Amino acid sequence: MAYVTVPKDLTKVKSKVVFGLTKRQLICFGGALLVGVPLFFLIRGRVPTSAAALIMVFAMLPGFLLALYEKHGQPLEVVVRQIVACCFIQPKERPYQTNNAYTALVRQSQMEKEVNAIVQKAKERNERKSAGQAHPRRKERDSGRHPKV
Repeated sequence: MAYVTVPKDLTKVKSKVVFGLTKRQLICFGGALLVGVPLFFLIRGRVPTSAAALIMVFAMLPGFLLALYEKHGQPLEVVVRQIVACCFIQPKERPYQTNNAYTALVRQSQMEKEVNAIVQKAKERNERKSAGQAHPRRKERDSGRHPKV
């Protein structure tokens, strides 16, 4: 009896289009062929055939890498973009910062104390004004310095 292995995670199964290749692989291999083969025929007469073949292979290599290379399920361009972002774009030093709930509560209670103190001072000032008392730092207007007219 024939057995077929079924993977546990079906999201990793890729649909094959032609010759067991995915659509991405067909597009990348086709692009590599469109670049490499004309390049080989253009430079074959100017350089030896083995050198032209080597140049063709190096010209087609990015297409093959884009088609076949995957790391953790991510294609090559995503991996390269992440490496560039990590090395050149994002800051090198990322300080660790937390939002501690306890310190937030302590800050809030300190702010409430400050607000209550300000409100209390304002109430005392209003009470003195209503009682007819002068401000403790101010002198009375009728201090006798100026003659009354």
